[in-house]
Amino acid sequence: MFNSKKYEPDDKMIDIISDNYNLLQVMCRFGISLGFGDKTVENVCKQNHVDCYTFLTVVNYMASNYTHVDEDISRLSISTLLRYLKSSHEYYLNFELPFIQSELVKALDDDDNLAKLILKFFQEYMKEIRKHMLYEEKTVFPYVDTLLNNKKLPSYEIEVFSKHHGQADLQLNELKNVILKYLPADNLRNNQLIATLYDIYANEEWIKAHGLIEDNIFIPAIRKLEMDIKQNDTSNGYNSILQIHNSNKDIISEREKDVIIDVVKGMSNKEIADHLCISINTVTTHRRNIARKLQIHSPAGLTIYAIVNHFVDINSVKL
Repeated sequence: MFNSKKYEPDDKMIDIISDNYNLLQVMCRFGISLGFGDKTVENVCKQNHVDCYTFLTVVNYMASNYTHVDEDISRLSISTLLRYLKSSHEYYLNFELPFIQSELVKALDDDDNLAKLILKFFQEYMKEIRKHMLYEEKTVFPYVDTLLNNKKLPSYEIEVFSKHHGQADLQLNELKNVILKYLPADNLRNNQLIATLYDIYANEEWIKAHGLIEDNIFIPAIRKLEMDIKQNDTSNGYNSILQIHNSNKDIISEREKDVIIDVVKGMSNKEIADHLCISINTVTTHRRNIARKLQIHSPAGLTIYAIVNHFVDINSVKL
């Protein structure tokens, strides 16, 4: 299934897909349409407004079974990579997971308690994956957009995402084992169940590939972008950025910290006042002082600040 050949811009797109049909998913997630005839990779990418170098970096990484990334990270088109990841999320959350769930429903016996447990197990897996991907879409991707558009560093960095970037592999593996070992079925349901199980295995491979591409291509590319911006930021100075990460905890009082935590929890000014036993006017004053000290004026910005400075745990934040 995997090919050790390194694909080049002048290779035919049809040959890449013929060598490894899994790359069909990569092609689609980059927004490349079918019907490309015998055109080369370079021509197909140009026709679909896709950066060829970025496309081939992902393709060659997957084709070599995730063994290495020997490309120049600085040559990657981060905007192209971002579109690829967003498209992957859309496909996975809106099609792949609901499709497998519907196939499980068809394959399982409604009256079997073990079958009901398996379906619940998969729904919990879906919930975890959705939570992870929504965090990326609400926090990580907008952060990268800010870097690309403004060339400035907000009070967040990709290392925060990297440290909390996990996968639900073990949970899905347990689900497969339960189906394989313990679930009886008649012949018709058995055929449906085997077909669904095959889809679950393919799903597991896909989510593994998605995570590895983020870890080994996307995150290093953003680190490089952050480094470039730090080196080129002569107007505001990198020291001011370090202040945001390292010193702002010191200039924020304990009461202001309490206010920030309550804001992150989604409380209104009145709820914060009741919780902290202070007046609404005092809450308003604290929030005004917080905004002035941190230059952060939105709950989303305070959420990122609170996560970076360990006021709250990232897993406790409601997205």
